[in-house]
Amino acid sequence: MKSSLWSIQGEAVPHPIRVDETDLAILTELRTDARIANNVLAAKIGLAPSTCLGRVKALHRTGVIRGYTTLIDEKLLGVTVNAMISVVVAPAARDRLLASARTLQELTEVKDVFVLGGTPDLLVRVAARSIDDLRTFVATHLGANRAFSSTQTAIIFEHLS
Repeated sequence: MKSSLWSIQGEAVPHPIRVDETDLAILTELRTDARIANNVLAAKIGLAPSTCLGRVKALHRTGVIRGYTTLIDEKLLGVTVNAMISVVVAPAARDRLLASARTLQELTEVKDVFVLGGTPDLLVRVAARSIDDLRTFVATHLGANRAFSSTQTAIIFEHLS
């Protein structure tokens, strides 16, 4: 089994949600296949199905598992361009940084918004049907927004997940 990015927390972590190796194994399997049947998950981890289900429910209840997503092949739906856009927030708009990030998050083309420490202030992943649509998005939602002083767009050639 592939090693986990997550580790069991020590005492130095303030108010941690306690997880053990079994919980980490469950999380690793769910990250690979969130639709795995509980009995199959239990067998892979070496638990009784009822115990496994109880642990998954506990991971939900504590907020460790926040939900499940569907991975969509956007190329099959006509999305041909993905980009990462670095955004620098204007000094006069620093107090509105989070509000600006949340506004961007609501746009259809925006897939992810990251609020960063340092420069740039925001990193925005955008999906578009064409380079022209991407250019229009940048001009309309970023370039015309006085809260943003500059942007830099990097086209994503491949996303390995």
